[in-house]
Amino acid sequence: MTSSPHLFSAREIAAQIRRKAVSPVEVARAHLDRIERLNPKLNAFVDCKPEAVLAQAREAEKAILRGGELGPLHGVPVSTKSAIDVAGHLCEAGTRLRAGHIAAEDAPLVARLRAAGAVILGVTNTPELLMAWETDNLLYGRTNNPWDLTRTAGGSSGGEAAAIAAGLSAGGVGSDGGGSIREPAHFCGICGLKPTPGRIPSTGHYPKSAGPFALIGVVGPMARTIEDVRTLFEVMTGCDDGDPCAAPVEVREIQEAAIRGINIGFFEEDGRTPVTKETKSAVNRAAALLSSCGFHVEPFCPEGLEEARQLWWEFFGRAGGMILGSMLRGHESELSPILREFLGWRNAEPTHTGESLLAAWLGRDAVREKILVQMRKYPVLICPTAALPAFRHGEREWQVEGKTVKYLDAWSYCEWFNLLGFPAVVVPMGYAPEGLPIGVQIVGRPWQEEVVLAVAAKLEAERGAWQTPPLLD
Repeated sequence: MTSSPHLFSAREIAAQIRRKAVSPVEVARAHLDRIERLNPKLNAFVDCKPEAVLAQAREAEKAILRGGELGPLHGVPVSTKSAIDVAGHLCEAGTRLRAGHIAAEDAPLVARLRAAGAVILGVTNTPELLMAWETDNLLYGRTNNPWDLTRTAGGSSGGEAAAIAAGLSAGGVGSDGGGSIREPAHFCGICGLKPTPGRIPSTGHYPKSAGPFALIGVVGPMARTIEDVRTLFEVMTGCDDGDPCAAPVEVREIQEAAIRGINIGFFEEDGRTPVTKETKSAVNRAAALLSSCGFHVEPFCPEGLEEARQLWWEFFGRAGGMILGSMLRGHESELSPILREFLGWRNAEPTHTGESLLAAWLGRDAVREKILVQMRKYPVLICPTAALPAFRHGEREWQVEGKTVKYLDAWSYCEWFNLLGFPAVVVPMGYAPEGLPIGVQIVGRPWQEEVVLAVAAKLEAERGAWQTPPLLD
């Protein structure tokens, strides 16, 4: 390993540490130096305690000297979104209403990362209460994209995506209620998995995953490679009583031969929200690569996606706004412009009644069944992640293929799968003319994360080497 391991994969770092080619302290120092140098430009980390990081790394080094079995992430520096409890670190979710809040204990997924040997670097920036597809707040300001500092890193896991893409962290954890893992991964040229609700425990996340949020919101891994995403997934997965969707689904090993017979459907756009021609090219390239290595790949777009989009807003927008409304009442003057904008969209519609929320719930189950029946033939889908690559800070609408795409519509390609509860992973697959990365989504049936990741790994291997953001080096 070179003296600067910050862009090696998490698996490579762990392997080098096990071989004693590099020490956990060297790796930690390299990442801390990188954070010190680049975080002022990116504003990705909001709480990093170098002495605590080095103390963890020294303990990891002692464990190596003692001998014995080491975890799959031993000595690997990782980070988490500042909406997930990490003992001794800020967990503010980007809002002044929680300014200075320190987590008393680790969320279960963080405890599992530590048990696997990971060194926790700190926590990363989010929009206020996670309610935006860009990262900016009144506590810390905006996070910049390492591919172009004039553009957003996405949201709400934008700080996490920027940190990983720029080599400040080897991997980490985001959360996703409407694309908040996948859109930042797409914007920053990394990989990110939105799992089935309950597969990785959301316990220790703020806002709490309960009620409508539990149906659509999840926590999940982000990293620069699919192999690292899979490793993080396997470490964090498993039941926890605090997650209302938890289910005892064990990790499964998927052999390549077992997935070769799967039919894969792909679509380059949904007929409602246009996508850039480079996005279409990325989807078609992904389909062609998988076809060339033996998969049966056909054009297919499920019926019911527009209904799913509308129902997603009933949960995320209308019901979510009701949950947040009680928290925010009387504090309107303290809210960020982005959150006030979101609440304005929500307040433009009537508040849910018992009847309207029940109708949405029944509608969700009906459209989910409808799409699952169609996916019996195509259990894996390939489609865009978003209508466009990373946008300039503050933009709210765009011209795409001669049509106007508005802010909430640009990420509808993610929102469907939150409503449906399907696992979906993003893999970088192309570039926009400005040099910005473009990722594609690989989607599967509920609880089939292993299948989705296996297909994604094959696609990543066929795609070839991926460049890192050139701007920062």
